[in-house]
Amino acid sequence: MDRALNSDPVITAGTEGRFQRWRNCIGFWLLGLCNNFAYVVMLSAAHDILQKQESQNTTAPTPAPNGTHIEIRNSSSRYDCNPVSTAAVLLADILPTLIIKFTAPFYIHKVPYGFRVLVCFFTAVISFLVVSFSSTIWMSITGVVFASISSGLGELSFLSLSVFFSRDVLSGWGSGTGAAGVAGAFLYSAFTQAGLTPQVTLWIMLVVPVILAVSYFFLLVFPPSFPQWRRDEVGHGSSRRANSQERRPLIEEETDTDEDSEPSPEEQEGHHIGPLTFTDQIYIIKGLLKFIFPLSVVYFAEYFINQGLLELLYFPESPLSHAEQYRWYQTLYQIGVFASRTSLVCFKIRKIFIMSLLQCVNAVLLGFAVYYQFLHYPWVVFIIVLYEGLLGGAAYVNTFYFIREETTERDREFAMAAASVGDSLGIALSVAVSFPVHQYFCSL
Repeated sequence: MDRALNSDPVITAGTEGRFQRWRNCIGFWLLGLCNNFAYVVMLSAAHDILQKQESQNTTAPTPAPNGTHIEIRNSSSRYDCNPVSTAAVLLADILPTLIIKFTAPFYIHKVPYGFRVLVCFFTAVISFLVVSFSSTIWMSITGVVFASISSGLGELSFLSLSVFFSRDVLSGWGSGTGAAGVAGAFLYSAFTQAGLTPQVTLWIMLVVPVILAVSYFFLLVFPPSFPQWRRDEVGHGSSRRANSQERRPLIEEETDTDEDSEPSPEEQEGHHIGPLTFTDQIYIIKGLLKFIFPLSVVYFAEYFINQGLLELLYFPESPLSHAEQYRWYQTLYQIGVFASRTSLVCFKIRKIFIMSLLQCVNAVLLGFAVYYQFLHYPWVVFIIVLYEGLLGGAAYVNTFYFIREETTERDREFAMAAASVGDSLGIALSVAVSFPVHQYFCSL
């Protein structure tokens, strides 16, 4: 098998010092953390965003004896429903990301990575500010859209960027994106439960986009030939080799290779980027479908649970309020995601479709639980949601690990970007189902 399939093209154990490897792993961990942070916080705040706007559009709430205010809810339903499903926030959080991931792989290679990171920084800052100052539902949704643009462009770009470094950084990226879930959901829940308003909480979180920019521009150790601001210099001198390269299958049979083997001189020069034609790109995408489809199914099932069902799994006997139960559902889910995305350093799972089936079982089980109301304690849902996060995180990180390992050197950067559409596609489809399901249950 061609050594280009499994060797790291630019930086390897022989050319990258241990200190630089650690810096890059930490850098990608922080990039993953910061890139997904705003996205997670917006989903964790979904219940509060909608409840805030609802209360502002109703008559003044009745003061309670303890000085707080009684929530005005939908009393005509057997469920404690918001008039608008939290899937409305999810829709604004995923549609811009989906559009970016569907289209950007075909043109984003013309935009330097440095400019992409600046766009991610500014759109993340705008998202926190707009949502914190919002006075209407549509203003809140606009802020969520900016968070989606930042997260979608960042994920696509950083996954592509990882091919310029040793394979270790992919583990750092996966773990960091999982940590974003834990940090975002937990910090939002902790700050608001400690008495801070959602507005002040979002102001505090403005530090996160700053950390993203610092991690990229000052922490990563780039290959000497990697230009920050001019993409036409990347792979300079490799066009002749790329054009003469015979087309090989995207996915080839696995063979035993030495992960730390030294690359050939051509590989050390970073000749993994060649001029891909549109036909080449379509050919690569066809080979990726065996990864994209199972990943989409996993995310469809879990986000149908998170945004279509969890809001309806409310236990009035619990000491936690409805809003607090919803926040901790999200937090436990993210803990599961973090644990499984970090597991790549311990074991790999090639059969992604198994996790797809198991996630669908979770969705069916919780759907029946909402309809028949046979669960009586929130801790049962806590366990299921934690398991759900474990499946989703494992599917994500193993998908991109095996795409990197089994994709040809020339196609790797494009393949990583194109495959990133898988999770967003599943999430977007889950929204289409979550809306009618929410309306059906709330009409009972």
